[in-house]
Parts: sequence; structure tokens; C-alpha cells
Amino acid sequence: MINNFKKFQAQTTNYPLGIDVVKAEGSYIFDSEKKYLDLVAGVSVQNLGHCNSEINESIINQLKKYSHVMVYGEFIQRPSLNLCELLNNILPENLNSTYLTNSGTEAIEAALKLAKRATGRSRIISALNSYHGSTHGSMSVSGFEQRKRAYRPLLPNIDFIKFNSESDISKINQSTSCVILETIQGGAGFIEPNQNYLKKISKRCQEMGALLILDELQTGLGRTGKMFAFEHYGVSPDILVLGKSLGGGFPIGAMISDLSLMNKLKSKPILGHITTFGGHPVISQAGLTTLKIILRDKLFEKAKISELKFKKRLKHPAIIEIRGRGLMLALILKSNELAKKLVIKCLEKGLILFWLLYESRAVRITPPLNISVEEIKISCDLILETLDEICN
Repeated sequence: MINNFKKFQAQTTNYPLGIDVVKAEGSYIFDSEKKYLDLVAGVSVQNLGHCNSEINESIINQLKKYSHVMVYGEFIQRPSLNLCELLNNILPENLNSTYLTNSGTEAIEAALKLAKRATGRSRIISALNSYHGSTHGSMSVSGFEQRKRAYRPLLPNIDFIKFNSESDISKINQSTSCVILETIQGGAGFIEPNQNYLKKISKRCQEMGALLILDELQTGLGRTGKMFAFEHYGVSPDILVLGKSLGGGFPIGAMISDLSLMNKLKSKPILGHITTFGGHPVISQAGLTTLKIILRDKLFEKAKISELKFKKRLKHPAIIEIRGRGLMLALILKSNELAKKLVIKCLEKGLILFWLLYESRAVRITPPLNISVEEIKISCDLILETLDEICN
């Protein structure tokens, strides 16, 4: 099976993990021979765990009514409208209008366009070691040259600043259309803003007439211990981008801003941003159900409690530090070789971990937000046992 997988399905690495999935449920993924405790959750996607029965039921009910009926925004489709309304109800007042897309990277593209349209400027500022997606525009504002070099030329007029560098804030000026940042840098190693960095960025943007775009594709919807990571830092962006976990396991993205900005997509030119499948009713229903469950069960609060349990248990001489918030955690090991071995050896034992894009010493821990206390204990014991083996 693995040979056919490599032969017929395009690969982007020579060494895929290659689990032949036959079933997934809760915090577990199953192949034909054993089960794996999943601490990755589809890379921060499955906040409610795999195969959630409420999501499945809501999808089936919607499928019985209708699926795709028209391109974005022409017909009233209750699932997408209700999802946008619920997002409006839980976000700050300036984030009151939502444009639904097919993915997070598409939402990034839309946000960049909206910022240029709203300001009449073209200069964009992003952060070094950022990751915003793999399409040309989102890749252009991602700050890791190694992954971009083969695809140049990319978008022009983009400058990069060091995340958390106060001296770089002055680079935001009156020619800047927007500053795009991950609220917590993901691929760089789960780097948090410090010393009111985001507040200072937001203040400078306001002074210069630039827009602040926060990428919460990974950090949003309870992952960091609050519904949205920006709540930790006392700011509200001009444009918020969501994705990943919003769909409950199905592909979706969302660009959210103020209606006064969004209205600029309606004219000069008309149809300023278009999509065929964005706001698809079946996927929007999955997103609506997901959001309701996270709010109902206060899974953002459970994420904070689980964070403490992981950090209390995961103490080992090979672990330099544990970065991140809530259930967006990264073990920073003493070497990239240790990180590589830990992921591979744990997989052999039935525990799924993963790496980060740029920080080679890091091992990702981003399980479902409803992971149980017992599952945390099992996974921590396996990690510590494996570290003992590979360090001796």
C-alpha cells in the first residue's frame, strides 16, 4: 500500500509517516493493526477529536437539504449565514463581517487584497520566520527564504521585521498597507509576543493608517486557552484570519473585518473577491456545530488546564523548554536529532507527534482540546520513556 501511495499520490517529502488509516475516533487514529494516540490533531485542526458524532449528524442533516447551490454570496444559505452571525457575536465590535473561504491560505490572500483595496497602498510588512500558506501571495508574506527561493519572483514590495523586535516597529510607515503577523508564531517554534509587542504594533499601525492582520489559522478557536489568541495580549486586529479547526475537520477559512472595509469588495471593481465553494453549506454547518460545541463545553478553559498537566509531567533533561499556550505546545529538545528520533520512535509505540516547519529542535503537541486526563498521562509517559531510551 505504501508503494502505491508514493507512486500514485503526489508527495512533498521522501519520508511520509505512511499510516494506512482505516478509522479515527476521539483522540485516536487506527490502522489495520493498532491504534495511535494522536497529539497532532491534523495539525491543530481536530479541536473536537476525530469523527465527532454531533458534527457528523449535523452534516448528514444538511446533506439531506442541499449542498452546493450557487457561488459565494448570491443566495441566502442558512448554515453559512448562521456561522457568520455566531462569529460576530463572540468577536470584538470591529470584527463584524465575515467572508468564508475554502481554506486558511485563501483567507490570507483575501485579507492582503482587502488591505490594499482599503488603504490604496501596496507595501506589506510581515515577520521573519512566519508562515501564512503556500499559494503565491501567502508564500510571499511568509518569512523563510529557504522555502520560497525556488518559486521567485513572488509579490513585490514586501518587507520583513523581526518578531518581538521593538526597533523594527518604526519600519511601519505611511506607505504601509498592512502588517500581517501570526498572533503566536507557529513554524518558528511557537514564539509568543512579549512586552506588549502586539499593542505597540497595533498603535503604530493606527498612527500610520496601516491595517493589522492577525493570522489565527492555528491559534484560534480555543487552542491557546482563550477563544482567540489575541485576547491574551489586549489587542483586536483590523482583519482576522481563521481556518484549520473552524471546519471541524473539513476545509474552510474565514477573513473577518469591519463591514465598512468589507463593502469595498462590492465595487470598483464589482466582485472584488470571488469563490465558487467558499461558504459551502455542508462545511459551514460543520463549522457552526464545531463553534457551538467549543463554546458550550468551554474547551478553551479545558485547554488551559491540560497545558498545566502536560508541563507538570513533561520534565526531562533532554527538554530545554516547553513553549506555547493552552494545547499549542512545543517541546524544545537539546538537538534536532533528538527531536527527529522522538517523533519516529513514539510513532512506533503508537503515539503521534510531529515537527515544526522551521525550528528543527521542536516537537509539536497539539492534541484535541477535549483530550482526557488519562490520555495526557499515557502520552507523557510514552514521551518520557522514549526520551530515556534515545538519550542512553
